[in-house]
Amino acid sequence: MPIIIAENLSKIYPVAVKEPGIKGTLRHFLHRTYRPIKAVESVSFKIEPGEIVGFLGANGAGKTTTLKMLTGLIHPSGGRVEVAGSIPFRREASFLKKITLVMGQKQQLIWDLPALDSLRINAAVYNISEKAFSHRVGELAEMLSLEGKLTQAMRKLSLGERMKAELLAALLHEPKVLFLDEPTLGLDVNAQSAVREFLRDYNQRYQATILLTSHYMADITALCQRVLLIHQGQLIYDGSLEQLLERFSPYREVKLELAAPASKIAAFRQNGASDYGEVEVMEGREVRLLVKREELTRTVAKILAELDVLDLTITDPPIEEIIGRLFKAGEV
Repeated sequence: MPIIIAENLSKIYPVAVKEPGIKGTLRHFLHRTYRPIKAVESVSFKIEPGEIVGFLGANGAGKTTTLKMLTGLIHPSGGRVEVAGSIPFRREASFLKKITLVMGQKQQLIWDLPALDSLRINAAVYNISEKAFSHRVGELAEMLSLEGKLTQAMRKLSLGERMKAELLAALLHEPKVLFLDEPTLGLDVNAQSAVREFLRDYNQRYQATILLTSHYMADITALCQRVLLIHQGQLIYDGSLEQLLERFSPYREVKLELAAPASKIAAFRQNGASDYGEVEVMEGREVRLLVKREELTRTVAKILAELDVLDLTITDPPIEEIIGRLFKAGEV
């Protein structure tokens, strides 16, 4: 049985409309009118226990609104949602003990207290015994490399350590479902890697289900085999990350190192165009081109015949560029 079920899930916000001027202000005050804004529209998907699923979309696409409906923070305008056998917006105690929601840089631990003190408050909220609390904190602190850090005030920890402590607090009650909204936001590369490694280990050890949103595509590629894409409130793709790239990456990336600066070659222009494909980057003697797959052989032969090339590399474009193009064009 799926642990997360969303069927035609929708959220519509009424937004007040105000005309300019004094008359508009008075009319707005006395007879306010509204127009509907569709934040999420007829979104349907199912997630099995133990899956790690990436939830992708541009800012304002509806990701966070969907997460809030799945966790019971807001009531859907339409459709059906079920998480761990419960209706989220009823907010039953049995449901709240099965889930957790982590939002990047929105902390629950008290700034001036040691993390351990805040964790004891969480333990009291979830009726966790002292023995279970000590075991759970010790286990998670070891997995997160936080030994010796939990007795320090939160304000004295680094950003990466604070994020780890927030994860520990969110997982103290052993939830079955993790909703993670930008959990690595603002972290440096090493801290991001540590959080990703922890989430991978936690999933394997406890078979927890994870729904992850992130603008860092390294998070998605490292953790998720399946992705959901949402665009303007509608789900436009549900499938494997690998198939997404194969289906919607019509370009190959060609990196060149030239003997002379590219700006001095007439075939390269500053407006993103060239005789050899779309120019993504042009810095000194280095050029990065996007070339359509069906034109790749002919274009590479043309480059080698007409330019003084010191080095040439052909790869797939970065995944974030592919996703960005999909959202921009709405092509899925």
